[in-house]
Amino acid sequence: MRDASHDEVRTPADFARAFAVSRETIEKLEVYEILLRQWQKTINLVAPSTLDHIWSRHFADSAQLFALAPEDAKRWLDLGSGAGFPGLVLAIMLAGRDGAKVTLVESDTRKAAFLREVARRTGAVVDIQPERIEKVATQTKLGAVDVITARALAPLPRLLELAAPAFSSHTTGLFLKGREAETEVDAARERWTFDSRLQPSLSDSGGRIVVVRGLQAKMEGQRR
Repeated sequence: MRDASHDEVRTPADFARAFAVSRETIEKLEVYEILLRQWQKTINLVAPSTLDHIWSRHFADSAQLFALAPEDAKRWLDLGSGAGFPGLVLAIMLAGRDGAKVTLVESDTRKAAFLREVARRTGAVVDIQPERIEKVATQTKLGAVDVITARALAPLPRLLELAAPAFSSHTTGLFLKGREAETEVDAARERWTFDSRLQPSLSDSGGRIVVVRGLQAKMEGQRR
């Protein structure tokens, strides 16, 4: 992936240059954009103010996680998928990787229906779970994965609690965060031990991506 910035990714052509994706991928994202605009008229999928910036605020914001994941990652889990960011964009980019699949967890049935329609129209390999991630039955069904992603779902301490059942020793967490990312990491360390780094966001000058590995819950006596 080439270096990109919020200002550069305004069009499909900009996206193709920034992320070095195929024409087929761009065509699928263009279908995604059309469906998003259609469904937005009846369902509040994204903030209305972002509709004129879909390729930067939503597509590029999601796509930047692709290069941060292990190259051989096949089992992906996206928590609180909403309109599909970042999980469904990543699923479209994963087309062609043998055995790759993204599980999208979204409890809002209308949003889940939207995800299902985009997946159908684009051929994205996804498993849509219209359930709450907090449910033990949902967590048991998911099992461990290679990569866990989330955007705007919860503060990091709560997010790690939700993600923990799907973490194993080789799992990578990629969490899109804002300016308070470092503060959230410090708060999360009160309960969890993990390796982390903060990656500057390519789509938001104040944003950070928290990359998490080696997640383990602290024993009661270890907590501050």
